[in-house]
Amino acid sequence: LQLVETGGGLVQTGGSLRLSCSGSGDNLEYYAIGWSRQAPGKGRENLACVNNVGVTAFLADSVKDRFTISRDNNKNFVYLQMDNLNSGDTAVYYCATCWAGVQGYDYDDWGQGTQVTVSP
Repeated sequence: LQLVETGGGLVQTGGSLRLSCSGSGDNLEYYAIGWSRQAPGKGRENLACVNNVGVTAFLADSVKDRFTISRDNNKNFVYLQMDNLNSGDTAVYYCATCWAGVQGYDYDDWGQGTQVTVSP
């Protein structure tokens, strides 16, 4: 499975973006898919995971009031709707397969990432 993220860009504080994750090499609906991000100089932060039938399995406390994960298996996409963005959301965003691990959720099969930049 190869994942590709799209939808990143430059947005002003308070704005919204919707990121999309598409897959090739296998049918995306067989997998739980999640989103993570990595800000400059920081480690990777796991944000969300949605199971293969569209139930949100995990949403990080840092974004749960502003971000929504969803999927459309008919179109073979997983989305991350991001609202009320602030400078702290500036990062490269990645989609990946996800599953419940021993300590939190684990991720694999990372895409190449899409840059989100939030301006003042």
